[in-house]
Amino acid sequence: MAKKKEITYSDLEDRGKRLEALINLSNNLREKELKVSIPFNDFLFNAAEEPELVFRDIFQLFHDMVHYYVPEGMDEYEHSPESIGYVNYNCSNLFQKECDEPFFADRLFANRFMNLAKGFKQGIQNNLIYLFEGPPGSGKSTFLNNLLNKLEKYSLTKEGIMYETLWHIDVSKIKDKKKILPFAENVEIQSPQSETSEIKYLDISCPSHDHPIVQIPKEFRRNFIDELINSKSMRDQIFHHKEFQWVLKNEPCSICKSVYSSLLEELGDPLKVYNMLAARKFIFNRQFGKGISVYNPGDQVFDGPIRNDHLQKEINELFRSQEVRYIYSNLANTNNGVYALMDIKEHNIERLTDLHGIISDSVHKVELVEERIKSLFVGLVNPEDKKTFKDVKSFQDRIVTVNIPYILDYNTEVSIYKNKFGNEIEHRFLPGVLQNFAKIIISTRMDTESKSVRQWIKNDEQYTKYIDKYLLMLKMEIYIGKIPLWLSEEDHKRFTKNVRKEIIAASELEGRHGYSGRQSLLIFNLLINNFCKGDKLITMDRVQSFFKQEIDVLDKEIPEDFVEALEGMYDYEVLHQFKDAMYSYNETQITHDILNYLYSINFDIGATERSIYTNEMIDITEDYFKNFEAGLLGTTTSAADRLSFRKTTQNQYITQTLSQEIRIEKKDITETELYQLLFEKYTHNLKENVLAPYIDNDNFRNAMLDYSTASFEKYDNRLKQDVIHVISNMKKKYNYTQDGTKQVCIYILDKKLTNKY
Repeated sequence: MAKKKEITYSDLEDRGKRLEALINLSNNLREKELKVSIPFNDFLFNAAEEPELVFRDIFQLFHDMVHYYVPEGMDEYEHSPESIGYVNYNCSNLFQKECDEPFFADRLFANRFMNLAKGFKQGIQNNLIYLFEGPPGSGKSTFLNNLLNKLEKYSLTKEGIMYETLWHIDVSKIKDKKKILPFAENVEIQSPQSETSEIKYLDISCPSHDHPIVQIPKEFRRNFIDELINSKSMRDQIFHHKEFQWVLKNEPCSICKSVYSSLLEELGDPLKVYNMLAARKFIFNRQFGKGISVYNPGDQVFDGPIRNDHLQKEINELFRSQEVRYIYSNLANTNNGVYALMDIKEHNIERLTDLHGIISDSVHKVELVEERIKSLFVGLVNPEDKKTFKDVKSFQDRIVTVNIPYILDYNTEVSIYKNKFGNEIEHRFLPGVLQNFAKIIISTRMDTESKSVRQWIKNDEQYTKYIDKYLLMLKMEIYIGKIPLWLSEEDHKRFTKNVRKEIIAASELEGRHGYSGRQSLLIFNLLINNFCKGDKLITMDRVQSFFKQEIDVLDKEIPEDFVEALEGMYDYEVLHQFKDAMYSYNETQITHDILNYLYSINFDIGATERSIYTNEMIDITEDYFKNFEAGLLGTTTSAADRLSFRKTTQNQYITQTLSQEIRIEKKDITETELYQLLFEKYTHNLKENVLAPYIDNDNFRNAMLDYSTASFEKYDNRLKQDVIHVISNMKKKYNYTQDGTKQVCIYILDKKLTNKY
């Protein structure tokens, strides 16, 4: 007979830990999942204390949910008079984190989506259906699934609380009632601890998820809220702002209205009726169709009434009548929630058609009963499926289309590669090359003709060394919110607010053709398999040869000469990086020069003034301005262009730098947008000639190759210091590795890029 194992202290400790873990799990689940109801009086207390949290419908909740997950975005040109509010939003918490399949929103779509959410907050969303349109492979389904998943999770948080109506009827206070037996769904019997007590409660949930405040009759609601809420600003919002109209105008559903009437008839006192009214947390649950219902094209249409015979019997017996008809439709489940159609085809065409009358009038008939429906109606549609409804005129003013095209932001495209292949994949490329691969993919998704860009850029020949003939690379930079430094001063000034708006607006028509998201990943995988071997990093030359030789068939999708032009831009950028890494001028002196110039432009020629920024005396002459402006604009700039630049700079200095950034935002002069722009331009021009001593210098080339070997010691100290300096800066400033710096250095020297640019 086996000896019984003795229980040790360690065993007891392990059991205790398991029990503690189970208790913690239970508490967390209880806190997260239970629909705890509160008496109507307690609900009113919450409404008075936190009205902005309590008085929300589905559209306000959706807006708050989006901003709960998406922080305030950044507008790099916020203080510029030409800003159009094209903001850089980080949507990762909403669409990527804790999602089974992440969705990556590029900057264009993020702005589109955030503007839609802002519209919801402003109350301009009623009586519409929102269709997210995009080609196959654009991620529409992933987008909607993740969005609804986060809405579910948000409804479980304190910040995402929504209230619905629950009738908590004290049967003992309804005269001459018989004992009620337990019953099924939507009804709960609650008894005190004493077995002798006959008090029992009948709980009737509102299937339409009525907000408890609408149980106050409409004619008394305004005065009631006026007395309830102390905050005058909040009262004004509820009484006068469009997004709160529902608080004063919405009617309770037919079930709640008839329960209220029956209770009032039995009790004879409205206060006693409201003592049987409770508020319950409205928790969205897509799986059971509560608050969120999602229909796939193959799902059969069910439009019959929904009943609960057990509950109906108990209600009839309680009130000794059939005045309360517990009947509703499947639309009631998503009233004040989300009704979603995945692809407008097959049965979803019928559902969309049926929604037309409901969206127009907000009313749905269930047998003889009218349901008032106010839901967020959304759907997904492929462009070719729009034919099923686009010719129905009555639909045209009810449908809002939001484009989900293929990615047009190369940074976002790179994020997709890193998500699929791991973040370390970027380290297999020289810096900038992975982004260039993404640009090639995106070029197939863009229109080669752009009226707005052509009207803006009058002389594109000056950019032939940098960008493609269709100016797609220029649009790509604008799409990520960047104004390229290589733009001429004239084109920079012509890039007005209207031009920006037109270019961003025109992007709505792009991203509907070219390589899909799925194709892009297949092509990238092919590149990795071909070139990710050994220690050598993938260069721009390898990417170019890949598209030209390895996949000749797919190359037909790429706009003519785009890859060659992209290589030209890459050459320009790596040359600039290398010059910047070699650069070692006195930045303190540059700062002094810029600050003196900003001060001097406010005085007439011939004056002598002491700079308030540097305390240096300045003789303000035309030569003084000419010498400094030559460093900014180039030595070939005409006197007229220099004067125009000076006046523009002075105007920005007075209207923005001084009046806004320094006086209001309390920025130091070196933190202002104007100073930083001038600093970047000035240092950029100084760096242009930094490589001159090393062109055709075999010693420099050889020293770079010999770095970190014993042979490196044979070179003179000055040369060694320059090599060490450039390698250190390339690693620190541009994320190159030591070997990567060597590779790009030899690339620059062997291709004689200093002669090209």
